[in-house]
Amino acid sequence: MVKPSTDQLRERVRGEVVTPDDAGYDEARKVYNAMIDRRPAVVVRCVNAGDVIAVVDFARESGLDLAVRGGGHSVPGFGTCDNGVVADLSSMRGVRVDPVARTARAEGGATWGDFDAATHAFGLATSGGILSTTGVGGLTLGGGIGYLTRSRGLSCDNLVSADMVTADGRFLMVNEKEHEDLFWAIRGGGGNFGVVTSFEFRLGPVRNVYGGPMLFELDHAAAVLGAYREIIADAPEQLSGFPAFQKAPPLPFIPENRHGEPFVMIVACWAGPLDQGERALQPYHDIAPVVAEYVGAMPYPALNSAFDALLPPGLQHYWKANFVNRLTDAAVQAHLEYGPKVPALQSAVHIYPVNGACHRVAPEDTAFAYRDASFATVIAGMWPDPADNEHNIAWVRDYYAATAPHSEAGGYVNFMAGDDQDRVRANYGPNYDRLVEVKRTYDPGNLFHVNQNIAPD
Repeated sequence: MVKPSTDQLRERVRGEVVTPDDAGYDEARKVYNAMIDRRPAVVVRCVNAGDVIAVVDFARESGLDLAVRGGGHSVPGFGTCDNGVVADLSSMRGVRVDPVARTARAEGGATWGDFDAATHAFGLATSGGILSTTGVGGLTLGGGIGYLTRSRGLSCDNLVSADMVTADGRFLMVNEKEHEDLFWAIRGGGGNFGVVTSFEFRLGPVRNVYGGPMLFELDHAAAVLGAYREIIADAPEQLSGFPAFQKAPPLPFIPENRHGEPFVMIVACWAGPLDQGERALQPYHDIAPVVAEYVGAMPYPALNSAFDALLPPGLQHYWKANFVNRLTDAAVQAHLEYGPKVPALQSAVHIYPVNGACHRVAPEDTAFAYRDASFATVIAGMWPDPADNEHNIAWVRDYYAATAPHSEAGGYVNFMAGDDQDRVRANYGPNYDRLVEVKRTYDPGNLFHVNQNIAPD
């Protein structure tokens, strides 16, 4: 079989085809994590599903690695590869809202900022993430933990249907009645099964929320973590938010002489009636004196983009993560040892709640298996200077080693590092074998392997 040429690929697609000989190549190969420096053979800026079909066919027929880039936020750099093909969906960012049916369809390269801007105009939202620059696709395919998880479930729990291109170049519409095995797998199984060119979500009435960050002295960290685990266990589902360790950024509401100092925080979100917001957050305020806060009523997209400026593209990233069923006293002690040592202004540790509405979905109903977990912890090392890589990576690994014995074997796939491939089975728990069967059906040759890979064999 004669392998297709890049010129033939150019004839098949409407989007731009970028190779190492083109002037825009270095820009086209960039991804969010600046630690990732790979040189693909070709980057195709797809503009429609037809382009995606052409790129998938080209990669398969050429025998080249295929990377799929949606929002580009993959910490391990799965949106690119060396000497392979990149299907870049960043030009496919349209979002169409049906306010009567309360649904929205987002193209595969849309970010949550794109999605929120479109749905907020109608006073509607679905479960997104914590940064508005995160891709809708990557977050949803891995599960989708965010501010609205307790009240509306995971992003994948609100997925109604998806359009996909599979490894053999077929275009499929998947939902609970069509290709239901594939629909099950993409709700938490990552990008292992094809390229999703559009996602249709169920929406709910969320226009404004009450919340924001609250900073506490490190002396109160044990009290904050201990009280938080009790408060969030049976709080109304409209109440969410998460505790964190982070250095204070240079923001006006924080005393200037405290900028750059580490604090324990709670980033709160009340998605119920605004006139109940202050009372709903009172249990957080009662834990300990608040050093600084920026809490009040705000549009939901404002909260969902609050950390964007702190975390621009071009930082170095190295993360580790685990699910936690019980935040035990021993686990709290491990956090108290390493959390205050957060090494950079951008680095953070977040402990996200995954109870509430998330627990009303059975573990076998979607590929996201950890429905009995109470928290998803991420140790997110992020910093600007590559000279600090060794020290900061060591902090992440040491922190992870201290907390892992008090956690579950698996973690949230969207928080996994590139060296976590040996954890893939644990990350999917009892759903792993079923995911392998779906993989064998739709991608027996493992074309889609540039990811937290579920191998067909």
